Amino acid sequence: MAKEEQRPENEGFGKDTVEGKTKDQRPVAGKLMVCVSGSPFSRELIRSADQIADDLNVKWIALYVDAPRRTPKTMNERMEISRNLRAAENLGAETFVISGTQISGEIISFAREHNVRHIVIGKPSYSRMIEWVRPSVVDQIIRKGENVTFHVIPGRPEVRANMINYIFPEHAVKWAPYLVVTGMIIVLTLLLKFTGMANDLVNVALLFLIPVLIGASRWGIGPGFYASLVSILSFDFFFVPPVRSFTVADLRYILSFAVFLIVAMLTASLSSKLRNQLKEAQENEKITLTLYTLSREMTVVDELTATLKRIVLQIADKIGFQAAIYLPDKDGELKIAACSNDANREQVKAGGLIAKWVYDHGEMAGHGTQTLSESSGLFLPLRTEDLIHGVLVIYYGAHRIPDSLEHKKLIEAIAGLVAAAVARMNLQEEAKKAQMAAESEKLRNVLLDSISHELRTPLSAITGSVTALTDQDDVFTSEDRKELLGTIRQGAARMNRLITNLLGIVRLESGMLHLKKSWCDLEDIIGVSIRQIEDSLENRQLTVEIDESLPPVQVDELLMEQMLVNIMSNAAKYSADKTRITLSAYQKGDHIEISVQDKGIGVPLNELDHIFDKFYRLKSDARVPGTGLGLAIAKGIVKAHGGTIWANQNQDQGITVFISFPVGK
Repeated sequence: MAKEEQRPENEGFGKDTVEGKTKDQRPVAGKLMVCVSGSPFSRELIRSADQIADDLNVKWIALYVDAPRRTPKTMNERMEISRNLRAAENLGAETFVISGTQISGEIISFAREHNVRHIVIGKPSYSRMIEWVRPSVVDQIIRKGENVTFHVIPGRPEVRANMINYIFPEHAVKWAPYLVVTGMIIVLTLLLKFTGMANDLVNVALLFLIPVLIGASRWGIGPGFYASLVSILSFDFFFVPPVRSFTVADLRYILSFAVFLIVAMLTASLSSKLRNQLKEAQENEKITLTLYTLSREMTVVDELTATLKRIVLQIADKIGFQAAIYLPDKDGELKIAACSNDANREQVKAGGLIAKWVYDHGEMAGHGTQTLSESSGLFLPLRTEDLIHGVLVIYYGAHRIPDSLEHKKLIEAIAGLVAAAVARMNLQEEAKKAQMAAESEKLRNVLLDSISHELRTPLSAITGSVTALTDQDDVFTSEDRKELLGTIRQGAARMNRLITNLLGIVRLESGMLHLKKSWCDLEDIIGVSIRQIEDSLENRQLTVEIDESLPPVQVDELLMEQMLVNIMSNAAKYSADKTRITLSAYQKGDHIEISVQDKGIGVPLNELDHIFDKFYRLKSDARVPGTGLGLAIAKGIVKAHGGTIWANQNQDQGITVFISFPVGK
C-alpha cells in the first residue's frame, strides 16, 4: 500500500504527499502532471502544480479526462474546463484532453506513456461512509500508481457546491415513461390473472421481464429500474402465495425475488447502456456529417465573403439555429461579415459590443454562460493558436441552449473550422498581396531596364542621325541622307513598339484591357501589321498565304494588329538574314487560325512552354534585344478574344506560332 506523509509547512504547500509503493524517496526525473476538471478548485491545483514543478525543476502537463460519468452539465462548466486548461498553458504547461470510461485507469496509463513521476490531484471532501461504498478517484489512482509521487490537495466543502456532478447530470424528471411502464405492468397482470396462467409462476416471472426490457431500452435505466421494482411487487402480491399479500409463505421465494430483481436490474442496465451507446453513435455520426459538410463548404469557394456566407447557411441548416460571423476591418473594428438569412438584423447589429468584448478577451460570452448571459446569442472567439480572427455567434433566441456534451463539442468544432477557414483565407490574401508586390517590383525593374537600355539604343541612333543631318548637311549625299532617315524611322518604330508593349502589359496586369470589337477584314489587319514591321524585316523574306474565302471577323482591330506585330517582330529578331518567314491564315470550323513560321535559331523543347510568360527571355541567345513582353501581350490579347495560342518546333529549323480565335457571331 502507498503511504502518506505530511510535507513541511515551509515548503509552501501544506498538503498531503503520497509516495509510490516501491520507493521512499521522491524521484527527481520525469514530468509532473496535474489532473484538472471543470471546478474552480482546479485553478488552485494548477497554481500548486506550477509551484511544485518549479521546486522540482521538471516539466509539467495538465490533463483532463472526458468520461461519460464526468460529463459537464452546463455550458458554463464546459467553459470552466477550457479556462482551466488555458490557465495551465499560460503558466507553461502542456495540455492534453483524452477520452475514456474509467478515469483512474486513463490517468495512470497516460502517466506511464508520458514518463510522469509526480501527479497533483484534488481529493473531494467525501464522507467516510461514501468512500467505503464507492472509493474516490484519488484512492483508485493511488492504488494503481507505482513509482509515482502523489501530491493530494484536499477539497473544501464550499467548493463542492460548484463542482461537476460525477454520478449523473441533473435533468428534469419526465413522468410519461413511468406512467407507461406502470400501465404495461397493470395490463400484463390482468391478462395473466384472467387467462389462467396464475399457477405457472416460472412463466409469469419471465413475462414480467418484458416491461423491464421495454422500459430500459426505450427510456433508459431509470424507467428500467422502476419497472423491475414494480414487477417484483406485482408478482409477489398477485401471484405468490399467499395471494394479495406481500408476505411469503415459502422462504424460497425470497431467493427467487432476489434473483429476479438482480436479473431485471442487470438486463435494464445492459439495455440502457446499449441504448446510450446507440444514441451516442448517432450523435457522433451527425456531428461528423455536419463537420464534414462544413469543411467541404470551406474548400469549395476561395473568396472569403462567399465562403463565410455558405458557412452560416450550413450552420443554420445543420444545427437549426441562426448564426453570424464578425470579422475586423482594416482599422481593427468588428464588422458583420456574414449572417444567416432568417437572423434578426437588429439583434445582430446590437450584438456588436458583446462581439467586441469576446474578440478582445478571447473568451466565450452570452447565452448559457456567466458572462453577459442576458444576450440571446452565444459568442465564440475564432481562435487559431494565439491569434483571434473574429467572432462566431449562435443565436438561440428564446430556446434553451442544449446541455448535451455533443452539442458543445459540435459548436466548438464549428468555431475551430471557421477560424481555420478565416486564417486560410487571410493567408491566401497575404500571399496574393506578396505575389502582386513581387510582380510589381519585377515589372518596375523591367520598366527601368527597358527605359535605360531598350529606349536608349534607338534614341541614341535617332539623335546621332538627326545631329549628322543638321550639322553636316553638305557632306552627305542623297543616298547617305536617305540611309540616315531610314535609321531615324527604324528607331522611332522600335521605340513605338516598346512603349506600346509596356502600356499593353500594364493594361493586362491592371485588368484595364477592354475589347472594342467590330467586324473587320482579316486581310486588312494583316496588311497594316506587315507595314508596321517592314523596317524590322530588313533582308528577311516574308511570305503571306491567306485563304481567299475567309469571312469577316469580330475582333478588336487595334489589338489584333498589335498581336500580329509582336509575333512577327519576334520571328524577325530570332531569324538570320535572308531567311523566310511565312504567315498563313485559314478557316477551321467556326475558328480562324493564323500561323507564323520562321527559320530562326529555334527554341529548346524545355523552354517552349515558357516563351509566352511575362519577362521570359531565351537562355540560348542573350544578345537579342527585348524585354520578354511581346509574346506575353500577344497571349493576353488572344485569350481576351476567347482564343488560344501555342508554339511548335519545326522539323528542320525554327518554330511556328499558332493562333486560333472564334470568327464571332
